[in-house]
Amino acid sequence: MTVSKVLRGTGRIATETRARVTQIAEELGYVPNRLAGSLSSQTSSLIGIVIPSIGDQVYTGVLAGINEVLNGRGYTAFIGESFFDPEIELRIVHMMLTMKPAALILTGGLARDERTIRLLRRSGIRAVHLWDGDHPDLDATVGLSHRTAGQLAARVFLQAGLTRCAYIGAQLDRDLCAACRLDGYSDALSTANATLQCLTDAHLSRTAESGYELTKRLLEQGEPPQAIHYLNDAMAIGGLRFLSEASITVPQAVSVNGFNGTALPHSLSTRLTTIEVPLMEVGRRAATAALTRPPTDAEATVDLIEISLTIGNTTVSRP
Repeated sequence: MTVSKVLRGTGRIATETRARVTQIAEELGYVPNRLAGSLSSQTSSLIGIVIPSIGDQVYTGVLAGINEVLNGRGYTAFIGESFFDPEIELRIVHMMLTMKPAALILTGGLARDERTIRLLRRSGIRAVHLWDGDHPDLDATVGLSHRTAGQLAARVFLQAGLTRCAYIGAQLDRDLCAACRLDGYSDALSTANATLQCLTDAHLSRTAESGYELTKRLLEQGEPPQAIHYLNDAMAIGGLRFLSEASITVPQAVSVNGFNGTALPHSLSTRLTTIEVPLMEVGRRAATAALTRPPTDAEATVDLIEISLTIGNTTVSRP
């Protein structure tokens, strides 16, 4: 009775007793089943999904692909936003597990809390690691190699003979996938004896406004680089706006490229060179992996999504 009251947050329980029960419940990975009274079968048509932000165009595309598969098979998505915060992800996962979902889809690229991993292992619920293909995890991984994406971004500059390069990004301390892309970009430039000027801000968002601001800061530091790779297309669009206002011609004076391909559907006279990711396909394959029921002794699977470089008019042509 005492344990029940502590777990339900009711009753007058001594502070020491409450702390002891809470600690043991956490160690055991205990999660209350809030559906037990209404679902005798203990099954659910819910699929829990945790993404960094529903406002990010990348995850909007991925969610569209996930829902296409789930809706066609009678499942419903239940979405939470982690904002790349492991503590928030832990809280969301714990809450979702109380609903006994059929499966979970969790975006990688953050330093996942060990308590979250312990909860997932003890729940017995299938969990899919989304987006981060460089660091496979959970029961299945569906994502892309961000390191390869960074290398592609560098290659388009190097093939055009551009050796004074820059990078602009934000929140790399939280978004480990973006940090991995920067590593690939940096290593490719270093191998070719090209220079890299890196400008990031942990406190700015990953939006066009931040791209504008950081490009302004970069240009205030001295001679413009020959080429700039941005964390994503949104920041690249902001950077292009500043370069235009500063009368710096693109691509003649500075070449620019981005990542994720979200700017392509909105292109008019300016078509951004970018690493294009088939976002809906990522979502479809993640949902399919979540609904797959392999044998209990099956090994974790890794599904790497193919990415491509789309050449626009923001980079100079190969000599």
